[in-house]
Amino acid sequence: MTDDAPRRLRVLAAMSGGVDSAVAAARAAEAGHDVTGVHLALSENPKSFRTGARGCCTIEDSHDARRAADVIGIPFYVWDLAERFREDVVDDFIAEYEAGRTPNPCLRCNEKIKFAALLDKALALGFDAVCTGHYATVVLREDGTRELHRASDMAKDQSYVLGVLDDRQLAHALFPLGDTKTTKAEIREEAARRGLFVAKKPDSHDICFIADGDTQGFLAKRLGTAPGDIVDEAGNRLGSHEGAYGFTIGQRKGLRIGHPAPDGKPRYVLDISPVDNTVTVGPAESLDVTGLTAIRPRWCGRPPTAGPATYTAQLRAHGGETEVTAELVDGTELRVSFAEPVRGVAPGQAIVLYDGTRVVGSATIATTERRARAGAQEAAQ
Repeated sequence: MTDDAPRRLRVLAAMSGGVDSAVAAARAAEAGHDVTGVHLALSENPKSFRTGARGCCTIEDSHDARRAADVIGIPFYVWDLAERFREDVVDDFIAEYEAGRTPNPCLRCNEKIKFAALLDKALALGFDAVCTGHYATVVLREDGTRELHRASDMAKDQSYVLGVLDDRQLAHALFPLGDTKTTKAEIREEAARRGLFVAKKPDSHDICFIADGDTQGFLAKRLGTAPGDIVDEAGNRLGSHEGAYGFTIGQRKGLRIGHPAPDGKPRYVLDISPVDNTVTVGPAESLDVTGLTAIRPRWCGRPPTAGPATYTAQLRAHGGETEVTAELVDGTELRVSFAEPVRGVAPGQAIVLYDGTRVVGSATIATTERRARAGAQEAAQ
């Protein structure tokens, strides 16, 4: 449905306790919809207070959401989805790192929690749509199909983390902030005018269930230590680590290999092998990726046409676009080649394809192809 749908809808507004979701709920109510606010309790052991801008889902956040709902004048409930969140998001996050991949828990949460568990429950209770504070837009075409597009303001666009939504989910999604070009400062000013005291509340950053931002420490507590080797491209041992899960492709800091490379240049994580618990490092140019294969594609509306086609792609939530040629093979595998090499691409991440501002869909990166370097080949011989 479009954000300016004329008929009055029963809307369930997901309210995190932040300014964006509060303003989104207020706009939906102001548009004449019958809005009910709901805060998702996603932590099994929520803390009382956030630490600055880190984390979310605390008791403080639920209280902030309730106060915002009271100001807007809408009913408010807290729904406990902690067990579902742990199974579908947190456990998946840990398993992906253990397997040497780099997951994006925000995409997983949107797919499995906000637009699956929450939406299914909302529809069962008779609601027409779920409203969130994401910056993106849904467009209804003349043929009745829907498209997900970038937000009007590219600086705030969040369509990347919504690239997992399918046509059914888009049919029941409402994003009141997506078609406005107002800055974040203006959103905060609007919240203040509406009497929402969350107007000055800092945005939540990092991974919501790792409030202190220490991803490696979080994983170490759950996976334990697993000592292994750090090697160069030729297989020479350079140092050791306490767990390969503590590294990500493209990482430069914290390698602790003790001595400089022969060329004096910094080294980066090139590969993480859970099979032999080895982390391979090398020069920046060895990170150049020319193509990839992605699995589990999900299409935002109509799927792409048969055969290779040109798109732009986004590889991380706050990354830029790059031109690609992509082709769906056997309906299950997406093969992508880049017009120019890109860096920092890791298995487990999501690639989201765009046709202009339209989100075509997303898939999970399974393997990458790198440009061969003569120097590395000679060193390995």
